[in-house]
Amino acid sequence: MALVSFVGRVLFASVFILSAWQEFNEFGVDGGPAAKALKPKFNVFSKTVTAHTGVEVPEFDIKVLVAAAVAFKGVGGILFIFGSTIGAYLLALQQVIVTTILYDFYNHDTEKKEFGLLFSKFSQNLALLGALLFFIGMKNSIPSRQLKKKAPKTKRV
Repeated sequence: MALVSFVGRVLFASVFILSAWQEFNEFGVDGGPAAKALKPKFNVFSKTVTAHTGVEVPEFDIKVLVAAAVAFKGVGGILFIFGSTIGAYLLALQQVIVTTILYDFYNHDTEKKEFGLLFSKFSQNLALLGALLFFIGMKNSIPSRQLKKKAPKTKRV
């Protein structure tokens, strides 16, 4: 069963690792295509957050966000393969931040084709986030269950 679990973690993490590798290779001096695609979406996200909450999102170079996403996906994916909850937390944090900014279906009319595409991608990333949260929950519950099973039995005399 341990082999099946390991293979499952490798397959799951490969989505993040391959994505990080591609973005790393395309990064360049300007952040690559990821930064170009993210910049307008981040601006809309910032305006939406400011309009609804009154909290102003600080401005920074979008390359920093792309570099952080690449690092979280790469390092988190590798740690996740070896069963680390830290890796799962890194991947979950990346999913929460990037999914809400990149797949902004909520800014589009429901009748438009773009709404359906963005909502589909958002739902897929939500499923990945759910799997990560499930993994974290299972990892946190295993030690307490193993302690109960391994407790020494005392003989009554």
